[in-house]
Amino acid sequence: MKKKKKRQTLTKPAFLFFFLFLFPSFHLPTPTPNTPIIKQVYQDLCKKHRTFRERSENADVAVEVSLQPWRAFKPDGVILFSDILTPLTGMGIPFDILAGSGPVIHDPIRTMEQVKRVTPLVGEEATPYVGQALRALRQEVGNASTVLGFVGAPFTLATYIVEGGSSNKYTHIKRLAHADPAVLHALCEKLAEGIADYVRYQADAGAQVVQIFDSWASELAPQDYDVFAAPYTKKIIDSVKKT
Repeated sequence: MKKKKKRQTLTKPAFLFFFLFLFPSFHLPTPTPNTPIIKQVYQDLCKKHRTFRERSENADVAVEVSLQPWRAFKPDGVILFSDILTPLTGMGIPFDILAGSGPVIHDPIRTMEQVKRVTPLVGEEATPYVGQALRALRQEVGNASTVLGFVGAPFTLATYIVEGGSSNKYTHIKRLAHADPAVLHALCEKLAEGIADYVRYQADAGAQVVQIFDSWASELAPQDYDVFAAPYTKKIIDSVKKT
């Protein structure tokens, strides 16, 4: 019988440094001697690899970005440099992340016919750089820190997909939820299946913790959260627990 691994928790420092890299203009409340150094390293990488996807979808660059704060400050967690939308291309949903405007879904999904064209995700084929980066991170930090991956929850991913990117009013996703809920349920179902596989893929590649981000669930009323968000996050967790 395999011995269960002890769960590890992540404290605030690791998340703080993750934000430092996502937002290069972000300033730490209390600068340290190493802060300008790691910011400069990231800014130099940005000059060489201009877009976010060039940086996050290149295993060597993603590893370097992920390791910079760990080398400088030795926090208790090393977070994979990536994005929650990363697996979408592997499901037939093309996207981009534009400087200044954020994620853009080139063909928003709002009909059942479009949902039917969403394909199953095979992480190793669609995002090989994610597995390569996680394996490299585990090898680099060993048992000195926890390697963390992350995924987007189905409702939050669906919000980006239906809206066509970021939104302030969430008009399209709210209209779909009330006017044609079957389409939203079908989309979330496919996303839940794909993301469950993506969690397993990250864990197999070396992630010791995988966080599920449901950023836009806060836009739902409690009764709608119980219908459109919670069941699909639970589906991911239940699916992963079985494997």
